[in-house]
Amino acid sequence: MQAAFQTRFSLERRRCAMSMSTTLEQCLNNRGARYDVLHHAYSHSSAETAAAAHVPGERLAKTVLLADEHGYVAAVLPSTHAVRLSELRSRTGRQLAVASEADIREIFKDCDIGALPPVGMAYGMQTYLDESLAREPDVYFEAGDHEALVHMDIEQFLALMEQAERARFAHRMQGLSI
Repeated sequence: MQAAFQTRFSLERRRCAMSMSTTLEQCLNNRGARYDVLHHAYSHSSAETAAAAHVPGERLAKTVLLADEHGYVAAVLPSTHAVRLSELRSRTGRQLAVASEADIREIFKDCDIGALPPVGMAYGMQTYLDESLAREPDVYFEAGDHEALVHMDIEQFLALMEQAERARFAHRMQGLSI
């Protein structure tokens, strides 16, 4: 029975890995992370993703790539929130701005634009995690395409994100109910 489960689990992981970025998959495997992959209809935005996957928007982490003359920073926050650049600028002492699509394509080569996983550290950059995500019981995040989410309980997610600096830099967007 155990061998059958392990084989099925391994096959499921391999099958799911096709829609998962290689960098994310290596990061999860290296950390021995426990997670599920949830497939959903193609979506264009984090709000659409939450609706298509039937997950609460405050539990769906989105990643925003920021840049300045010193390089890149990843900001990870709930999909129902927006980045307060002033907070991150103050915290970092840097003049960060949202990165261009060309920058995103260059850094996240194994991901679709708009489907960035939260593991900026695995891509060689400082990562900031908004504290509001740490209050959720579990978290979902993009696997690297627009059709799959990784789902983890909060302990696994925080262990995965242990190198990220936790801070308060996001605010809930008005009129957004997901």
